[in-house]
Amino acid sequence: MPVKKNKYSSLKKPSRKKTILFKGISIILVPLIILCLIEFGLRLFQYGNNLHLFVEYKDNADYLVFNPNASKRYFTDRDIATTGNSEIFKKKKDSNTIRLFVLGESTTVGYPYFHNGSFHRWLQYRLTHDYPDKNFEIINLSLTAVNSYTVLGFAKEVVNYEPDAVLIYTGHNEFYGALGAASTQNISSSRFMVNLILGLREFKIVQLMSNVFEKVSLNTSAAKSGESRMQLMAAKQQIPYRSDLYEKGVEQFKTNMDATFSLFNQHHIPVFVSNLVSNDKDLKPFISFDADDKKKAGFDENYQSGLKAFNAKDFNTAINFFNAANKWYNESANCNYYLAQSYFDAGNFLQAKIFFATASDLDGLRFRAPQEFNSILFQLSHNYPNVHLVDTKTAFESFSDHQIIGDKLITDHVHPNLKGYAIMSDAFYTAINKAHILPAAGSDAMSFNKLLNDMPVTKPDSLAGLYRILNLKTHWPYNEPHAADSIKTETEEQTLAYNLVFKKAIWSDTMGELYTNYTNKGDYEQARNVLEGLALEYPADAGLAEKIAMLSGVLKNDTTTLFYFRRAFIISPSFERARYTFVLFLKLDEPEKALPYLDYAIANNSAGLKLDAVKVAVGDVIQLKKVYATDLTDIELINKIAATYLKMGNKDAAIKYINKAQKLNNKNQNTQQLLAEVKAK
Repeated sequence: MPVKKNKYSSLKKPSRKKTILFKGISIILVPLIILCLIEFGLRLFQYGNNLHLFVEYKDNADYLVFNPNASKRYFTDRDIATTGNSEIFKKKKDSNTIRLFVLGESTTVGYPYFHNGSFHRWLQYRLTHDYPDKNFEIINLSLTAVNSYTVLGFAKEVVNYEPDAVLIYTGHNEFYGALGAASTQNISSSRFMVNLILGLREFKIVQLMSNVFEKVSLNTSAAKSGESRMQLMAAKQQIPYRSDLYEKGVEQFKTNMDATFSLFNQHHIPVFVSNLVSNDKDLKPFISFDADDKKKAGFDENYQSGLKAFNAKDFNTAINFFNAANKWYNESANCNYYLAQSYFDAGNFLQAKIFFATASDLDGLRFRAPQEFNSILFQLSHNYPNVHLVDTKTAFESFSDHQIIGDKLITDHVHPNLKGYAIMSDAFYTAINKAHILPAAGSDAMSFNKLLNDMPVTKPDSLAGLYRILNLKTHWPYNEPHAADSIKTETEEQTLAYNLVFKKAIWSDTMGELYTNYTNKGDYEQARNVLEGLALEYPADAGLAEKIAMLSGVLKNDTTTLFYFRRAFIISPSFERARYTFVLFLKLDEPEKALPYLDYAIANNSAGLKLDAVKVAVGDVIQLKKVYATDLTDIELINKIAATYLKMGNKDAAIKYINKAQKLNNKNQNTQQLLAEVKAK
């Protein structure tokens, strides 16, 4: 019986090549589709972390803030990923705003003080006072335990947020910071692989896989081991000078910083990058490598003799022995350090400086950047027209004994004390002024000495920094068990500082408690100091600025009162703030500056005050003062100015001109009449 043919049997079967191709495509596409569906589902249910640099500020949708999860892209162990400041800025930059971003590591974020101890807050305070009509947004994106990889990664997003300039201080964490050549948080020695994995971490499915891996891993989180962060980050602790690992760190720093500068240069964004400072004089190297067997005997004999002479304070003999030891083996960090100390104590400070730097470079535990990094920054800054080198090192040297940086300005190995941070801010301030990215400040620009005197760093802030350092030094690599003995809780300020450091008290709550303590004691100067510090932390809070203005009025400090009413008005204009401001300007005999606020008050006169007559009088004073400037001896003109001020009810300015008239002629009848009117009011 004949087989009936299927109607499709005549169709041509696909060739073997096409079958293989279709199967290959299916093998690739099906898993890819599955992965895409998983990724979509994870995003739909908001799994994992948003790793973008900024997120919307929860209290005001018009503002952005540094994402606390942004650092998790750079740490393999997310338990030790660090968070930074929460400094808000507007999504849409105002025309009157100067926006500066700050990139770096623990020094840049202000360790061990944080908050108003950091250099950018000193800079913020000074710039705000120099340019009271400008609004400064200084957003610090620095983190502890990171390095140039994070600086470059953050820079790629910063360029999209309209920076007027970027300030950078980085380099000390290059070896042990996240992704560093010798860090526990290292991914790969291949730069390509590091960048690839950093990119992949944006995907939720990669975050899921990382979470699963961490949970099933037999290795418990390093963060639970009780070790200090310094120890947690240092994988290969010993890194000899010029070793392969050392060179990898140098190349990593150079390549990342070059890429960072190139990126900002392409976007025409000014960059101010600082060279690095460290404690060379008063910090003995952490790790010093021994000479090999061939050199050991000759080196040890001379080195031990040098130490004996040094301890006996026979410094010239010590110098001879240490130099002899160096001829046998010149890579001992300790030998070079004691040679430097011997030169210093013998009064040869030039040689001391050279050997202190050498000892620091030879230190096998690389928590201090080598001198080579400053050379790299110097060279790279000259390769890009928009990159300006900030010479913080020379500034520190100028305040150090015999130009050698030590404990006088550094708290530990690399972190400045409060005066050190002030000096760093001054170095940036000088560089910014030199680059002319801001208009020239007025003749009343804040001096460095005034900055040191006025900066609102509270006693608990200062003590908290000290306590953090004392606690740090009880741990590796310092291992000073009695360092914490100096931590005291005998006063209110000491107790508040202790709670900040060891009980993790919230800083703003601590400042609130401190403010209450001072006001209860009637110490309004210190109370205002606390509020000024809070205003640096929350620069967009108009109510806080107004509160400082009111308290300054109680203290009869017209200049500070005026400054903070202007700040409050700039942040959030209102009739009352405009009225207080123009009245204070007139009181201080600055009628030209009063006019804009007077105009605003007239246009928004919610109190129904008769201000048009005041404006006419202000115009009269402005004209009279112009004539007076041409002849300072015209007593009748001076009397007219005084009379016009008195007509406005401005006794303070009237008295100023009455006094001027009396100096010219204390018997002038018109002057005496004006004086009588003042006394009658």
